[in-house]
Amino acid sequence: MLAIATAMLLHADFAAALSPVEQLVKDASFNDVNGVKHALARGMDPNTIDKTGTPLLMIAAREKSDDVAMLLLNNPKTDVDALDAAQENALMFAALNNDLPLVKALIDKDAEVNKQGWTPLHYAATSSADDIIKLLLDESAYVDAASPNGTTPLMMAARAGSVSTVNVLLDGGADPTLKNQLGISAADFARQNNNTDLANALDARAREVLDQRAKKAAAPKTGG
Repeated sequence: MLAIATAMLLHADFAAALSPVEQLVKDASFNDVNGVKHALARGMDPNTIDKTGTPLLMIAAREKSDDVAMLLLNNPKTDVDALDAAQENALMFAALNNDLPLVKALIDKDAEVNKQGWTPLHYAATSSADDIIKLLLDESAYVDAASPNGTTPLMMAARAGSVSTVNVLLDGGADPTLKNQLGISAADFARQNNNTDLANALDARAREVLDQRAKKAAAPKTGG
């Protein structure tokens, strides 16, 4: 009994030691919507960041705390495109988690589907979130968005070995002939991960695209 009582006291002391920001971050992480609601009612900023510089909405998206995320999205002060230190945002983590309802909710609140560097489409491709990829493309996401080293969503899908995701991106206009700054193509990414069939299919698709471009360039010009 003494050990139990001591543990309870230690837990109480730890809880009491949390700052308001730390408690808010904890509540967001564990989808404690009432805790977050009460904190906001007391004047806490919905754009509060944790000690790593991660905004509250991003924390909720990362931890799949969707109830908290929806609460924050309904707060007019929330910045839906707020970035963390790695230039990631809530839409990127919702895409990475294949959380279609949250992705839809973020887009409904005018979250940007395009950005410099890594994008939500890259993250969706990484996790083979095909329905999210289709939604992002429908919302005018740039299909060949380039990461800081020129890696595209198609390359990420090939690296993951997802045939369905590769096909969704190709159907959306992804360019299989592109290479990143290291000279690696989508087919190369597949080959590096021993996905020979996928690599061969991407090589064949790239040849088709190059042949089509060559024929178009060689076609006689018409008109004025």
